Amino acid sequence: MTVAPRAATPALLQLDAILGRLKGRAALAEVCRFLRSSFRSYRWVGIYRLDGATLVLDAWDGPAPTEHTRIPIGRGVCGRAAREGRTVVVDDVRADPEYLACFLETRAEIVVPIHVGPTVVGEIDIDGTTVGAYDASDRTFLEAVAAKLGAAVTVAASEGPPPA
Repeated sequence: MTVAPRAATPALLQLDAILGRLKGRAALAEVCRFLRSSFRSYRWVGIYRLDGATLVLDAWDGPAPTEHTRIPIGRGVCGRAAREGRTVVVDDVRADPEYLACFLETRAEIVVPIHVGPTVVGEIDIDGTTVGAYDASDRTFLEAVAAKLGAAVTVAASEGPPPA
């Protein structure tokens, strides 16, 4: 179990505090930093915003930036999650033909859509270095996180393009 039940509630309360004091892209960046620092299996954390038919990276935290700052929704695991409006867990990215390679050490990925009402407005993308790194506890926890992020993603969209 990656996200222990005793860790989920305090983490969600901390996210409420972050979202209460920060807005838009600043809030998203702090959420990425918090998730990565709080959960060891979250090696790289990014939040993408849906802009038309393209996912645009608005915030991230990890050891290195990704080259995939813009992803058409027709491509990759991230595109699949946005197209289908559902969480996608990939136990071994090397076995998934849709995976867009970012880092050689990535072995698992979980992508969770962010909705405002029924509409997908963005997603959380998390990479891990262990095959099978994410389970039902991650899905449940990250879906609860995503449910809190719709307003921040909407504000980020009004802030203009993210810095290069």
